[in-house]
Amino acid sequence: MAINAQQQSGTHLKQVANLSTQSVVEIKFSGQEIGEVVAVYPQISLSNLEISSGRANYGGRIICTVVYTDGDGGLCRVQKGAEFSHYTDDERLAPAQRGNCLLKCERCQLKREGSSYVVAIVVGANIDVFDNVQRSFVSDIEGANCKIENGNLYSLVNFSGESEVDDDFECAASDVLVPAANVCVTGCNVRTGLVEVNGEIYLSLLAVRDGSPVCLDRTIPFKCELSCDEALLSRRAYCRAEIASINVSCKVNENNGKCNVSFDSTLAFSGHFYEEEEISYVQDAFSEECDLNLAYAEERVFADGDIKNYSERVQGPCATKAKLDYTCAFLAATLPSAEFERTKGGIEGSVTATLLYRQNGEVHSTEVNLPFSVTLAGLSEDCKNISVCVLGISLRQRSEGECEGEASLKITAADGEYKTIRYITEAGEGEKRTPSDSAISVYITQSGDGLWETAKRLCVSPASIQSSNPELTFPLSGKERIIIYRPKLG
Repeated sequence: MAINAQQQSGTHLKQVANLSTQSVVEIKFSGQEIGEVVAVYPQISLSNLEISSGRANYGGRIICTVVYTDGDGGLCRVQKGAEFSHYTDDERLAPAQRGNCLLKCERCQLKREGSSYVVAIVVGANIDVFDNVQRSFVSDIEGANCKIENGNLYSLVNFSGESEVDDDFECAASDVLVPAANVCVTGCNVRTGLVEVNGEIYLSLLAVRDGSPVCLDRTIPFKCELSCDEALLSRRAYCRAEIASINVSCKVNENNGKCNVSFDSTLAFSGHFYEEEEISYVQDAFSEECDLNLAYAEERVFADGDIKNYSERVQGPCATKAKLDYTCAFLAATLPSAEFERTKGGIEGSVTATLLYRQNGEVHSTEVNLPFSVTLAGLSEDCKNISVCVLGISLRQRSEGECEGEASLKITAADGEYKTIRYITEAGEGEKRTPSDSAISVYITQSGDGLWETAKRLCVSPASIQSSNPELTFPLSGKERIIIYRPKLG
């Protein structure tokens, strides 16, 4: 009998590339009124991303805030914005593709040029690129013995959107110099026609109280709904959030000496989930009359599960760039951030912050690093989508020249599990097999073989083996003997 494969085909969205690149953006500030720069904070947001033939073009905007001391030793700030554009090349890129871009400030360096200050910001871009690709699988093969399985094919669905978050509160300060914010997603679920996102914004305010700097921390929860026409059934989803813009306005309340703060921000969301399609497919096949030329494909996706949330307090000795002694009075630890790497049982990294201190009547600053190692219980080793936000950090001198710190971390991990399916994409007829002229054959079995593995090894249908050897039970122990009867031809 001729071999005839029955195929089914369709298209699905798939990630085809992950690109990482860097660019340097410089912002110049006039230094005429600046005594000493004590803090620098760049806020980066994405403006556009375009995929063309062999190239990804992206652009963004940086708003850089510089806090400095004036001639009288008072704290002041100046803010300046800059737009930038960059690109990265890759031969896999094509105009019909779509992408997501995450921008991040990887390093920030302050340098003096004549009477001006220049802030050099290294902007890292991580770009995920997606495309619609063809998928084909064999559902049956006429003229062959087929091992038919039921399984799921997964198709990626991307979503994105923006939402406004605002908050009003009082703080014990007379002015806010720098509002720094980080955001994390604590939950994400798909409903019909929309995606629900829950999360928190961690606001860190470098403020002034009684003429001295202080750091004030605040947690702002949010819940947003993003429209998604492709969302049909309830399921888990992965989502990341970025601060697209932030605005903080302050007004001093003369009655109580506090500051009324109005916080407004725009959050940009991007994420994905998987649609499942249950299919019956040929996992394996063989012919009793000829060899089969089989082509296989394997798909492996990290199916989204729960977002796991961890709250940790880390503490220990800190590394400082400046030499600190007992003449240094610590004022505020501000602008905290975290860098980390995945480990077998959790994560390890360091919290970086700017320490403002007073020495000999003047305000100075230095970078401080607090290393940490955290175990994340119940998290699969395959999970890589982890984010860490610093809720607050406090520093003190343990002894002269030694600094000790304590920080609160909010860790979110979008967990899940890998789903793998291997199927036949093509099946063709190979060389004819020479039939045995023996009326009876006896085969020695191998331990652990099932009915399908045994039938494929002997090139006999599973039904024939069962009818000829009804006493067999599978999997085999290796002690059985299988008898194959062949009818006389002619």
